Amino acid sequence: MIFTFINYNLVTTKLKFFSEKHYYHLVDESPWPLVGAGSGLMLTFGGVMSMHSYTGGTFLLKCGFVLLLLTMYGWWKDIVREGTFEGQHTKNVKQGLKIGMILFIVSEIMFFVAFFWGFFHSSLVPTLELGNIWPPMYYNVLNAWEIPFLNTIILLSSGATVTWAHYGIINGKYQQSILGLILTIILAIFFTVLQGYEYLDAPFTISDSVYGSTFFMATGFHGFHVFVGTCFLSVCLGRLCYHHFTTNHHLGFEAAAWYWHFVDVVWLFLFIMIYWWGGN
Repeated sequence: MIFTFINYNLVTTKLKFFSEKHYYHLVDESPWPLVGAGSGLMLTFGGVMSMHSYTGGTFLLKCGFVLLLLTMYGWWKDIVREGTFEGQHTKNVKQGLKIGMILFIVSEIMFFVAFFWGFFHSSLVPTLELGNIWPPMYYNVLNAWEIPFLNTIILLSSGATVTWAHYGIINGKYQQSILGLILTIILAIFFTVLQGYEYLDAPFTISDSVYGSTFFMATGFHGFHVFVGTCFLSVCLGRLCYHHFTTNHHLGFEAAAWYWHFVDVVWLFLFIMIYWWGGN
């Protein structure tokens, strides 16, 4: 009887241990890593097949893209649920998420370093084919003090408004944070529209020597990051309207604000190096 009591206590203790959540949040089983990997594989194969005009390549590419969007929605919805409604994001978990976001931004910085590397490699020592000068001979480059300068003012202003929204969340000023986020999103959309107009009006294309390639690759991928950041901030606005953020628990918004400040800083380098210095 004593042994039975001891065994019962051991079993109860084990069941209690395995039923409790770990301090560092051991996540539940999820289909999204497998679905995400499958969508990436379909995107890769579909993209290559469509570029080489194979039958079914475009269909496979579209299926992969839809699966990728489904993965993003489902996975991030689970993370929002775990952190907002289940209370799984403890201090240690939030610290890990912050480190992960910082490392992601660092990887994005290195992504743009590659474009700047290519730009300076060609601009500091122009080849004979470029006329030994930069910008290349007979190129009508864009004026840095027109649309690019206006976009610089817009992005810097959006950085100020997103910081204002952040302070509103920290101080419990609900209306201020919503207004700041709305202004940030409007400025981001305005920036994207102006950059699209600039591309349509540009006197050169991406195939016009290394100047066109480096210009459109660097500014184009920055524009894509602006679009991603706009979506990120729009989701934060929706969560803010549903009262998901508190004065001391708003990591999702902090990540979006960090990402947006990264977009601002990259644009400053693009404006100074590619538009201003590179266009003279």
